[in-house]
Amino acid sequence: MSPIKEIEPETASSGVKNSSSSQLSAQETEPQFDHGRLLRKIDLHVLPILFAIYVAAFIDRINISSALTLGLTKNLQLTGQQPNIALTIFFVPYIIFEIPSNILLKKFNPHVWLPTRILVFGIVVIAQGFVQSYSGLLVTRFFLGLAESGIFPGSVYLISFWYKQNEAQKRFTFYWSSTIIASAFGGLLASAISKLNGIRGLSSWRWVFILEGIATVFIGIAAFFSITDFPREAKWLSHNEREFLIAKTGANESHEIPVTARDVVAFLTKPKNIVAGIMYLSLLISSYSFVFFIPTIVQRLGYGIVETQLHSVPPFAAAFGLAIVIAYISDEAGLRLPFILLGQALLISGLSFLITFHDSSSFSIKYAGLCLVAMGTLGIGGNMVCWYVMNLQGHVERSIGSAWLICFGNLGGIISTFSFLKKDTPYYHTGYVLCISFSVLSVIASIWYGWFIWLEREDEKRDPESEGVKRERLYL
Repeated sequence: MSPIKEIEPETASSGVKNSSSSQLSAQETEPQFDHGRLLRKIDLHVLPILFAIYVAAFIDRINISSALTLGLTKNLQLTGQQPNIALTIFFVPYIIFEIPSNILLKKFNPHVWLPTRILVFGIVVIAQGFVQSYSGLLVTRFFLGLAESGIFPGSVYLISFWYKQNEAQKRFTFYWSSTIIASAFGGLLASAISKLNGIRGLSSWRWVFILEGIATVFIGIAAFFSITDFPREAKWLSHNEREFLIAKTGANESHEIPVTARDVVAFLTKPKNIVAGIMYLSLLISSYSFVFFIPTIVQRLGYGIVETQLHSVPPFAAAFGLAIVIAYISDEAGLRLPFILLGQALLISGLSFLITFHDSSSFSIKYAGLCLVAMGTLGIGGNMVCWYVMNLQGHVERSIGSAWLICFGNLGGIISTFSFLKKDTPYYHTGYVLCISFSVLSVIASIWYGWFIWLEREDEKRDPESEGVKRERLYL
């Protein structure tokens, strides 16, 4: 096999620290081990537990939607916009504490920080099952947002250091698909748990929170023994495997390099990063609207409660299928933007169907519209996250950048909770117009961000000493 080319750390600008000046020598012949086997070994150590954690976290985040239909509104005497406010309050700490959480993850290591977050999250979900008032619900929702704030960006940050660009999309998609699985089956799980209504004097919605919270606590405990750290600290790698992996991915700096306030300010003042945030935010408005309100929209097609949950699954299945296909093609082609634009086209088409057709004879068209919306949001969200995070270099950029993208994007969660209101039934014209408008903005921002990456690649071409390293690491 050919020798591995030595990869030099890229020098950071605008105050953001970069890779350590020390560089690994990877010019010697590749170690004698099966690289495919090493990759499978990494997959098994890194991905399954992170997948399980986020399935649990996402189900616990959205199970309030099912609880609202199972009597929570009546029991807690919620009126007006109070259910929407309860959905929204989650996102306030979730957004604010994303970047601080990633900085703390660097300090305490993933195998400690991430399990602690999910364990606390599960305990708060259980407590949510015992609230007696609207104010109690708001308090638990706030602490849920605080506990979950570091889970998704921290996991993305960790995954990014284990793979090189042409391996990353499949792994990011696997992790992202946890949101699809949770969205598809969270409602069905809640429906099954609802049969416990009245057991020990507790309403069915309380059992939803309690049982799902207990499951999350067990996953959190297991995570303490399962989550790996960054490649430099992973004890299950041999010396040769570690050296080869670090050289291959270019992840040749220590995660202990500190992140300062100046680094954060310098990062957030770069137009490229602002545009990336707008790109993701605009997509998540439609994504959250779909996840939160698909039961309501499907129910408008004439189904009962159980049938509504069952007919909510196929759109998610379509999204999962598209995500997997795109992941493999995207890695093989070394491209991200064309596939993101494809998904956005499907999204806008689906929304157009839903806002246009209303009569009962248009059932097939409306249901196809739901499938297209799912494919255009959940089907490409993982691509967008992978594209942005893997184009960042070093621990400082990725710790800030992964948290920035997720925190800014999740402003869409706040906007979406007020998109499909009861007063707009049955056509939800305002919600659809909002989603279409932001979907178009997402297209514009995606092309704009791609333009920034193209400029960086062109600058590298004019640098005679670059040897094409940046073109290998920056994907369009």
